[in-house]
Amino acid sequence: MSKKNDKNYMDYVPVKNPDVEYETADNGRVTVFIEWKGFYHRIAQKFFHRPRVSDVKMDELGSFVWLAIDDSKDVHQLSLELEAKFPKMEKPLSRLIKFLEILHDNHLIYWKGESRK
Repeated sequence: MSKKNDKNYMDYVPVKNPDVEYETADNGRVTVFIEWKGFYHRIAQKFFHRPRVSDVKMDELGSFVWLAIDDSKDVHQLSLELEAKFPKMEKPLSRLIKFLEILHDNHLIYWKGESRK
């Protein structure tokens, strides 16, 4: 995993970060709660009135992917489920990978076998 081009996402297995809380509304939409910790976040909370916890409301696509992540399905399996659910979506695999990268970069998921930070 040294170069970005060497990654084969199809074999990666996303795992939800157990420290991240979320809830599912009656309409199936997911809201993820992100707690901002650390020195700089405390300064922003105190002086700039930033919230201690942010709630991120996912759209239909994001909610579907979040709920489909079960710590055993790899990206390939998730992409097949995504294509079945949204058959008219353009470039479903690239959209899925980009969404998973965003989740990973924000520490909402990690890849199975990867040490958590």
